[in-house]
Amino acid sequence: MEIVILVVVIAVIALVAISGLVVTGRRKKAAETQQPGTSESTTEAPTRTVEPKVGEETEAPPEGARRTIEEVGLPEAEEAEAPATAEAATAAPEIETPAPTAGRLVRLRDRLSRSQNSLGKGLLTLLSREHLDEETWEEVEDTLLTADVGVGPTQELVEQLRERVKVLGTRTPDELRGLLREELLKLVGTDLDRTVHTEPGAEAAAVDRPGVVLVVGVNGTGKTTTTGKLARVLVADGKSVVLGAADTFRAAAADQLETWGTRVGARTVRGPEAGDPASVAFDAVKQGTEAGADVVLIDTAGRLHTKTGLMDELGKVKRVVEKQGPVDEVLLVLDATTGQNGLVQARVFAEVVDITGIVLTKLDGTAKGGIVVAVQRELGVPVKLVGLGEGADDLAPFEPEAFVDALVREA
Repeated sequence: MEIVILVVVIAVIALVAISGLVVTGRRKKAAETQQPGTSESTTEAPTRTVEPKVGEETEAPPEGARRTIEEVGLPEAEEAEAPATAEAATAAPEIETPAPTAGRLVRLRDRLSRSQNSLGKGLLTLLSREHLDEETWEEVEDTLLTADVGVGPTQELVEQLRERVKVLGTRTPDELRGLLREELLKLVGTDLDRTVHTEPGAEAAAVDRPGVVLVVGVNGTGKTTTTGKLARVLVADGKSVVLGAADTFRAAAADQLETWGTRVGARTVRGPEAGDPASVAFDAVKQGTEAGADVVLIDTAGRLHTKTGLMDELGKVKRVVEKQGPVDEVLLVLDATTGQNGLVQARVFAEVVDITGIVLTKLDGTAKGGIVVAVQRELGVPVKLVGLGEGADDLAPFEPEAFVDALVREA
């Protein structure tokens, strides 16, 4: 009996032990399969520690339910492209309307007279003296020579003035001013053709091509700027223009010319930096012809007149362009402030290309008005354009009457 009881007790103990082991195993398996925060994180966001901020940023972040990345909508395609479209519209250049060229020099006469009045005022002061002796006439000559009129024209003017003053007798200020105006007009020349020829000749017009203008000059005379301003003059006169950036040796010359062209809606033909200028000039005329343009302006390199190789290259540019037709105008740009030194440059350029017109820049500065007379006598070609400032519309067709009136007007 005791043995039976002992067996029953042992069996119960073994059953209890087995049950405990089974329960413990189930709990461990459940703990291993459960991910921490999986079920709770979807219903309640855990508390996060906010990093300390500085100044106005110390405010607590706004409370609210957080959204997952799937819940955050992406912007529409049209909204994303809208800023780019607006930016492109802003970047589009605005085409300017240049001021009309008619009477432009008259409008700029005040500016011209302020810088050139010393010539006319000095002559009128000398001629108003009670006695005009040899010393006075020598002073008149010195005044004209200082104004860069040149030796030959100075002698002619003094002789004419001496004769007319002697015959005139009385010399009131108005009479002297009228006398001086007449003689200066004779020197400057009123019968010269000062038209910038942008129309092709009779033979060229038959093949329907644009007029071709070649712009030449040394470094620093404002040649590229003059080309751009001339494009404005032509556009103001109702002509369509193509620009040829054949100055491939000066850094940013093509960019500068293209900027001028863009402002008035003129196309600019350019080539690689340090490329062949003749090739660019040829392409400009070709594209101008294909586009039906009225005028092609070719800006050449500002080559130094002392470098024979570069001057020969300028001749090459002209010869290559002429394979498509004659060049209608060759404008030499001179800095009026260089005075007689500009005449040396003019002589050399005239030997390389046939100069047909002169553009005098910076005539509103320290330049002497007599350079107009001197350069015309030197080359036998007229001054056609003058630059009277740095403004976009400060290039004006040269008008002898307006120019002389600015010299002798009352201060």
